[in-house]
Amino acid sequence: MVHLSRICYRKYGNLVDNLRLYVRGGSGGMGLPRLGGQGGKGGDVWMVSKKEVTLKRIKDKYPHKRFIGGVGANSSVQALKGEKGGDYELHVPVGITVTNDIGRVMGELNAEGDRLLVAKGGQGGSFHSAFTPSKGQTKHIRLDLKLIADVGLVGFPNAGKSSLLTVISHASPQIANYAFTTLRPEIGKVMYEDHKQISVADLPGLIEGAHLNKGMGHKFLKHVERTKQLLFVVSGYEYSNQVRELELYKEDLLSKPALLVVNKMDLPGAQHRLEELQQQLQNPEEFSHLLPEDMIPRTNLAFRDVVPISTVTGSGIDQLKRCLRQSLDKDAARVTEALHGDRLHGVGIFPVPKWRPEPSRAAQSEPDLQLV
Repeated sequence: MVHLSRICYRKYGNLVDNLRLYVRGGSGGMGLPRLGGQGGKGGDVWMVSKKEVTLKRIKDKYPHKRFIGGVGANSSVQALKGEKGGDYELHVPVGITVTNDIGRVMGELNAEGDRLLVAKGGQGGSFHSAFTPSKGQTKHIRLDLKLIADVGLVGFPNAGKSSLLTVISHASPQIANYAFTTLRPEIGKVMYEDHKQISVADLPGLIEGAHLNKGMGHKFLKHVERTKQLLFVVSGYEYSNQVRELELYKEDLLSKPALLVVNKMDLPGAQHRLEELQQQLQNPEEFSHLLPEDMIPRTNLAFRDVVPISTVTGSGIDQLKRCLRQSLDKDAARVTEALHGDRLHGVGIFPVPKWRPEPSRAAQSEPDLQLV
């Protein structure tokens, strides 16, 4: 039984997306009544975001999960004002939301170097407290990873998500011919020749009724929120049901950029199914009668790319990698441009519009031509 648990941990233990910690500020130092000395303040506990840190690494390195600030120094004849206790700084991953035990958000760490005070140290003993120090704050906090991957694979069980992750990355998720082989997100890295890396998460299989917490339910949908883009994996026409489940849970999820992969193109009749799917994407209203009324999506999701692939033969895999890279680079460029504009406005500099020569009358009379 021990060996079995070790195997399961290796298989599913590569991602820890939330962690509960005990934090306590250090106690203050004792005051010195006969000379009016003041004890040192207790040390604080801080969360500091840092790249290349994972919650799993924290869990493995600190199995006790207890973090306590240093005790303030007592007042003495040599030093009437005691020294402050040392602060405890715990490095955590970028993209962490910190909440207390009742679910109230204490803060977020969205960029490297961000700091959040989670437990204050106690005050040192002084005249106002009869030279008796106070204890530091004691809390149980939870660290939730907001973003687990660049791309999240969305699909019903047995759609081929785990097989796809194996083909495009170095991950080794469990693959079998039964539903729910993926019980926790499995992260893989797609490597490119220029050393660019894209993280892809194989999420637990989605089923009808997930928005009502059926199957993996809300656990799956929580992970969907933590990816930048969505990659829908289908082997037939079931993408509408997936879109509707996300829509019923949280409509904002459909604002994420999305791509569609049509898997199992090596099977008989796959090309015919692909053609029908393309018609359904172009004219969804004409096919809505094929769905139950409560499963018809209100939002027509526009996929950036539709890529037919086969994880068995490898066809379409290189094209899919290119599409993923282009989609993420496009969004990254938009974010960079917006951030650059905000910084310029912040210092009172406004971008100068580029000068363009006025078109000639002949050019104005000619129709615009586009290269395809």
